[in-house]
Amino acid sequence: MIEDAALPVLMRDAEVISLKEACFRTGCSEKTIARWCRKDGIGRRSEPSAQWEISAVALEAKRYGDMEAIEALRRGEFASERVRRYAEHLGLG
Repeated sequence: MIEDAALPVLMRDAEVISLKEACFRTGCSEKTIARWCRKDGIGRRSEPSAQWEISAVALEAKRYGDMEAIEALRRGEFASERVRRYAEHLGLG
């Protein structure tokens, strides 16, 4: 089954983490995180065989089921209250 890919969220360099780090932080498998990257746009890669670059802020929002924060990140609204909440929680304030 092929899933529709979501437009990736906008990321600042300081918040980009690897697939391995995302798995460590969540306890989820690489397959699950990669699915979230495609389905919810919490990660990006330059071509299909490239490594995933994942937004730590979007990953945290996904863990809490906060799709509004993910949509705010997609729009580049880094100053939104919902986005700032996760960024500050991660020490990225």
